[in-house]
Formats: sequence, C-alpha cells, structure tokens
Amino acid sequence: MTEKGAQTAVNEHPIQVAIGRIRLDGDLALPPGARGVVLFAHGSGSSRHSVRNRKVARALQEAKLGTLLLDLLTPQEEQIDSLTAHIRFDIALLAERLEQAVAWLRKQPETKKLPIGLFGASTGAAAALIAAAHLPDEISAVVSRGGRPDLAAGALEEVRAPTLLIVGGADTMVLELNREALAQLKCAAQLQIVTGAGHLFEEPGALERVAELARQWFGERLTA
Repeated sequence: MTEKGAQTAVNEHPIQVAIGRIRLDGDLALPPGARGVVLFAHGSGSSRHSVRNRKVARALQEAKLGTLLLDLLTPQEEQIDSLTAHIRFDIALLAERLEQAVAWLRKQPETKKLPIGLFGASTGAAAALIAAAHLPDEISAVVSRGGRPDLAAGALEEVRAPTLLIVGGADTMVLELNREALAQLKCAAQLQIVTGAGHLFEEPGALERVAELARQWFGERLTA
C-alpha cells in the first residue's frame, strides 16, 4: 500500500471525554491493526488542531499507532486563557484531564487493551510527566517535544515509563531545563537534541526529525 493509501485507511473520528460537567473535544485516529495509542498533550496556547502535533501524529499512524489529539481546555476556558494566559500554566489541572483521558481510552472497546503512550509539547510535556507518574501501570512510554519538565519537578522521580526528551539545539534555556530533568528521572530516559532547531522546530527538517524520533521511541515500546 502506498503512503497515501495508508493514510486514507486510518479511521479518524471526533470524540468527547466527559469530566464531571465538562466535555473535552478530541480526534481519535486508529490505523488498521493498531498496536498502541498515543495521547497528545499540546503546549500553552495551542489545541488539538496544532499543525506540529498533527504532523507527528500522522507519522505515528503510519507506524500503526493510534493517536488521540485532545483539547485540554473547554472553548470557554480557552477564551478566558487567551486573555489571561493563566489556565495553560495550571499543570495539575492539565495532568488530571490527561489522566481522565487515559481512563476514557480504557473504556473504549477499540483501545481498552492497547498500550498507551503520552506525547507532550511545551507545558503539555509537564502535564504528561505528572500523569505518567500518577499512572505507572497505564503509561508505557513518554515523549516530550520542547518540554518544560521543570514544571513537573516534584513528579519526575516517580515516572516509571521510558521517557524521551527532544529539544532544539538553539532553544538554550529549555535545553538546560531538560538536562536538569534528565538527571532527576529514575526511569529509562534519553535526551535527543535536534541541531539548530528552536523552540517551535520551524527550521527545515526539524519537525520531521521530531516525528522520526517519536515514531521510533513509541514503536519500540508500545506493543499490544
């Protein structure tokens, strides 16, 4: 099957995760014979429509990994956050919602038996690391892209899932934060530096390298 054919075969549909009175919108994509599923935690000021995350998600789908891109804030919360930039830094809230999304995946017939990975970007990476620390028996692998693991400092030593930290070489402040986090992680962990890339990995080939690294990391660790 061609790459185009493989992409069109992916079953993607909108979903909602109920958490109390709120509903979080998401897009669940499952390729035929999916051998795992990766839940995405977007960065500050972003959403499930993030072009960067969707590019990584397509690469994972081509490797027979399902993806769930989820809005961690409701439309009303996003409107407030666009004015205050406050909720996006409520890492405990975002981590709790990721944990609820993991519980949702465990209740769905098509994903309940699949190993689960977390892909977090920027502040979303901190939420992913906290969720992994809280759910050691549920999370099989974590990938952080340009993450802020310092915002999960109290949980880093509790993470058990193999963790890959991907940082742009030109993103010097975040690179140092990730080096410090790597020293605190007690799980199997690696730091991969994408030479010349900034925080958003907008440089030619940078995001493709992120997708390649994430696909390899999850592909080796998410096996049904």
